[in-house]
Amino acid sequence: MIRAISSFWARHQRKISPYLFVAPFFILFAVFLVYPVIYSFILSFYDARGLGARTFAGLENYRELLIDPRFRKAVVNTTYYAAGSVFFLSPLALLLALALNTAWLKLKGLFRVAFFIPVITSEVVVAVMFTLVFEQDYGLLNALLRSIGLDPIPWLRSPAWAMPSIILLGVWIWAGLNALYFLAGLQNIDQEYYEAAAIDGANSLQLFRYITVPLLKPVILFVVIQAIVGSYQLFTQPWILTSGGPQDATLTVTMYLYLQAFRFFNLGYASAIGYALVVIILTLSLIQLIGFGTFRREDA
Repeated sequence: MIRAISSFWARHQRKISPYLFVAPFFILFAVFLVYPVIYSFILSFYDARGLGARTFAGLENYRELLIDPRFRKAVVNTTYYAAGSVFFLSPLALLLALALNTAWLKLKGLFRVAFFIPVITSEVVVAVMFTLVFEQDYGLLNALLRSIGLDPIPWLRSPAWAMPSIILLGVWIWAGLNALYFLAGLQNIDQEYYEAAAIDGANSLQLFRYITVPLLKPVILFVVIQAIVGSYQLFTQPWILTSGGPQDATLTVTMYLYLQAFRFFNLGYASAIGYALVVIILTLSLIQLIGFGTFRREDA
């Protein structure tokens, strides 16, 4: 038997060796990604609580999502954050990129490095640091407001201000990185377009509207989709800063999934929440792709 195996290996070694080298990746990929994804999808159709018996429930978990007020609240909160990322954070990042792309600005390399610091810093560390920034009595922001004669704001204690606070934290973390994406796109635009338009009498606003924005469309699409996907995965910052409060004002979909799975051990319902989140992200991303004309055929 050993001799037969040795002979088989000698004849087929060159064909089998590449598959053996790549096998560890595919085995780990199947065990830690493919299997959990498939199993959680199956589990979403069961009433599964803790390690007890599973009872087939059909679409009951998905029907429960439609009438669950906390899930609807989590979706609204997460969408609020996503809107802030798309309509506030991304334009601000574009403005930063335009500033970095100006010829007169010095120390551009220093700014680029500084923009990476929030991204490479642990999210937990950033969230803990911002508890001091947003603290109502002695926080940095309210100290600044008092210094100019304004009343302090209950950043994390008020339902009206809690999510805007999380959005401000997101701006601090991600605006710099998105600005670098935009900057890379700006530097790839051929300057001859601007020179030709300037000769035709175009002003700065027209240059931005008719040259910069159209040629930046792929980068804008990338940043917007990335913002949407990241927003609907928001967990760490609101969990540490507010634990979803006050009054569920910062409860996100991923946080609600975590609570259902690891606090209430309602694994079937948590799996349904996860797949509902996948559908939401895919739908919004598809809308963005259609809106930007990604699937539109170019005229010959």
